Amino acid sequence: MATPLNVGIIGMGFMGRAHSNAYRKVGNFFSPLPRQPVLKAICALEPEDKLKAFADTWGFESYESDWRKLIARPDIDQIDICTPNVTHKEIVLAAAAAGKSIICEKPLAMTAAEAQEMVAAVEKAGVANLVCFNYRRVPAISLAKQLIDEGRIGRPFHYRATYLQDWTISADVPQGGAALWRLDAKTAGSGVTGDLLAHSIDTAEWLNGPIRRVVAKTETFVRERLHQDTGKVEPVKIDDACMFLAVFENGSMGTFESTRYARGRKNYNTFELNGEAGSVFFDLEDPQYLDYFRYADPATGKKVEDHLTGWQRIHVTNFEHPYMKKWWVPGCTVGYEHTFVHTIADYLQGMATGQPAQPDFRSGLRTQQVCDAVLASAQSGQWVDVA
Repeated sequence: MATPLNVGIIGMGFMGRAHSNAYRKVGNFFSPLPRQPVLKAICALEPEDKLKAFADTWGFESYESDWRKLIARPDIDQIDICTPNVTHKEIVLAAAAAGKSIICEKPLAMTAAEAQEMVAAVEKAGVANLVCFNYRRVPAISLAKQLIDEGRIGRPFHYRATYLQDWTISADVPQGGAALWRLDAKTAGSGVTGDLLAHSIDTAEWLNGPIRRVVAKTETFVRERLHQDTGKVEPVKIDDACMFLAVFENGSMGTFESTRYARGRKNYNTFELNGEAGSVFFDLEDPQYLDYFRYADPATGKKVEDHLTGWQRIHVTNFEHPYMKKWWVPGCTVGYEHTFVHTIADYLQGMATGQPAQPDFRSGLRTQQVCDAVLASAQSGQWVDVA
C-alpha cells in the first residue's frame, strides 16, 4: 500500500483548482503510486464560508486562512504554492525550513536573486521540489522532446516561439486584486515576460538547450489603470508585450514573442524548431497534434528519397506516445488539466526513485535568469548575457 503524502495547497484560484484536480485524479490513472496524495488542507485569504465550500468541493479534510499555521502542522508533508509571485519566496523559505516538500507555480520568483535564495533553501533542507511548468507534460511536447533526443531534427538552426493572448486590451480592465494581480508589478514582478514567456523559455531550453544571450524590446500599451486595492488610477509598470532575440549555446538562433494584445488569440502558445535533418511545430490551441518534417534518416544522416517527403501531422493519442497508455484508447484526446496530472505523477515517481522530476527549483532559477536578462536588455537596449 502506498505511503500517504499529506498535501496542503496554498491558493484556491485558477491554479489552486488545477492542482487540486491533479492530486485527486493521479491515483485513478497512474496507479500504483509510490506515494498516495491526500488532500489534507486548503489555505487561502478568504472568508471561512468560501474556504469550507472549496474544501468540500475538492475533498480537502480541513482548511486554514494562515499559511504559516499550515506549514507548522505536523500532519502536512507537502506544500503546494498557487499564490501570486510576490509570496513565493517567503512561503518556500518557511516550508523548506520546516522540512516540507514543495511544488511551486511558475515563475519561481520575482527575480533571479530571490530564486537563488529559494534554491539554496530547498537544497540545504534536502526536500523534494518542483516548479510547475506543466506544458512539458503535454504529450505532443514530450513527443517533440523524444524526436529531438533521437536525433531526428539533427543540428538545430532556428527556434521560434509565440505566446499570444488578448484579455487585457481594454483600458477599462483594472489592475490588482485577487483576479488581476498579474497586471500589478508589485505582485507579479513582470508582465508577459514572467507570466507567459517563462513557459516559452522553459520549453525552449528543455528542447534546445541553454540560451546564452538575448536582446529584447518590451511595451506597455495602456500606461494607467484603476487599481482595485487602492481605488485610484495608477501607473501600469508591467510589460504588456515583449519580443526578444536569443542565441543558444548550441549556436542556433531564437525568436520569442509574447503579448496580451493579440486580438482573437486566447492562449496561442506555439514553437517551431528547424534543424538540418527535420523540423517540429506545436500549437497549444490544437494540442493533440505534433507537426513533424522529416528530411534525413537519423540512422544514416542521408536525405530521405521518396514521394512522401513533407510535413506530417501526428495525432498524439496512441499508447506508444508519452503518457497516453494511462488514459483512453487511441484517438481519444486529453487536454489542459491532464498536464497537471502528469506533473504530479512524475513528481511522485521522482520522490520514490531519488531521481527528481524536472524542472526542479534549480531549473526554475535558470528560467528566471533568462527572464531577468530579457528585462534588463529591454531597459538598456543592448545584448545581455544570461547569468
